[in-house]
Amino acid sequence: MAATAEIVTIDGPSGVGKSTISRKVSAALGFTYLDTGAMYRGVACYLEECGVDIGDETAVAKALANLDLQLLPAKDADSDVGVIICGKDVSAVIRTPQMSMAASAVSKLQPVREKLTAMQQQAGSKGRIVAEGRDTGTVVFPEAAYKFFLDATPEERARRRVRQLHEKGQIVDETEILALTIERDKNDRERSLAPLKKADDALLIDTTEIDITEVCGRVLAAVKAKRSV
Repeated sequence: MAATAEIVTIDGPSGVGKSTISRKVSAALGFTYLDTGAMYRGVACYLEECGVDIGDETAVAKALANLDLQLLPAKDADSDVGVIICGKDVSAVIRTPQMSMAASAVSKLQPVREKLTAMQQQAGSKGRIVAEGRDTGTVVFPEAAYKFFLDATPEERARRRVRQLHEKGQIVDETEILALTIERDKNDRERSLAPLKKADDALLIDTTEIDITEVCGRVLAAVKAKRSV
């Protein structure tokens, strides 16, 4: 894949606003939005429903051979990407804090990463996508033309997550969500396989004290500036 490939990668920890920003940026550019996090959540859900012991990578690899995963476009700019696993819509199920932790656990497994990385690279083979996740700029699309890394304090990310879940009618404890946020950060950053980290050539944007509109503006301005070079 050429270094000038029309691919935007947006990486960062959970609750930093990657999904919302990626949807808006993809719409503004006319690109396809690739939610890699939803794919890992979908696999976690699939392995759990199949009763697979994720400590047994041979069993995991065998189960993945029968995986049929499809992403559905978000209904609107405020909605998440849909996920269909083997014909079953698990879009709502995978968006819980518990499934977020399950996704972090399965993302450490080599068979899972190999399977999903290959699927993601296939999806981006023709370019014109906005890929968001934790390793899209470092592992999946290392030669993407436009790379960004979003961050924010754990406390702010926990508050955003609680607010988002409340809007969906879910009652959650902010202290628990903050603890889960910190735990997931640790798991994602310390795993040996494709850890969460900023690509050397990615633009870092701290979203703690700025809103979605400003973040999107910075991303689009950076893309425009690089395109004009």
